[in-house]
Amino acid sequence: MVSSDGLDRLLTVVLGGLASAAVAIALFIIYPETLTDLLGVLVALAVVLLGLRLTSNAAESLFPTYDVAEVAVEGPISRDGGGGPLPTSPGSTPADDVVDQIDRANEDESVRALLLKLNTPGGEVVPSDDIRLAAERFDGPTVAYATDVCASGGYWIASGCDELWAREGSIVGSIGVIGSRVNASDLAEKVGLSYERFAAGDYKDAGTPLKELEEEERAYLQGLIDDYYDTFVERVSDGRDLEPEFVRDTEARIYLGEEAYEMELVDHLGTRREIETELADRLETDEVTVEEFEPERPLMARVGAGAQQVAYAFGAGIAGLGDGRGFRLRS
Repeated sequence: MVSSDGLDRLLTVVLGGLASAAVAIALFIIYPETLTDLLGVLVALAVVLLGLRLTSNAAESLFPTYDVAEVAVEGPISRDGGGGPLPTSPGSTPADDVVDQIDRANEDESVRALLLKLNTPGGEVVPSDDIRLAAERFDGPTVAYATDVCASGGYWIASGCDELWAREGSIVGSIGVIGSRVNASDLAEKVGLSYERFAAGDYKDAGTPLKELEEEERAYLQGLIDDYYDTFVERVSDGRDLEPEFVRDTEARIYLGEEAYEMELVDHLGTRREIETELADRLETDEVTVEEFEPERPLMARVGAGAQQVAYAFGAGIAGLGDGRGFRLRS
């Protein structure tokens, strides 16, 4: 049985196609005398196809058929994905874009539930928390599901959802925070470079790679890490209803999905199809239709995003190399 919205969409597309065909014939076949019939037909067909595309998009906006929004968090998490129209770090996730997608889904009256697809080793602390807060704001069921990796900042985000699904082979966990720096003082001495300090405040240049780290500076930076870790543990224990000591006892380890499920770090093991079946039962409908919400980016950024497929480490807690820009902090 075809729904009323489906008939409205079909009628919109048909009327749009007919209108486009009429305009194309009038503009490119009947009136111009200098164009050949063949060229007129080709151009007319192009206009018809363009008209069908535009009216189809309009019909989808006016008469949506989906009831579940899917938002993806894939790759390392940062504020803007590297900055610029083309992200400089392939596979990175701009947190602001993800927050915008979740908020748009929340404002869409057709959306009744949110699927948050997580395939990330983690990333920056505050951007990860922004995504978690956006998931918490969503008015409706929120389901996070781990595909390959849901580690560190990814698990931070999952703690803001109603439940977390994973596959048996998914990598889950790494509930910890890491800070890193490169000590290039010996190298600088070998090449004849020296560090001169011009700073106001004892700890203003703590973590600078061109000088040895003093014990007081090391304690200061470790204190920052500990504070972020305490916040991470609090977020996870509150959101996942786990004891703080249990979370700390994981010691930022990663687990395969099956073991994570046994430890109650994951609520369910299952495929994407099983998740949709569960959502259909929860929404009391025969089946759900999922719409992938994508970031609203300029054309060149969308072209660049299509090439972002890279392999990355199991979690932010496994490989934390600095890049020479001083002390860096991430979950």
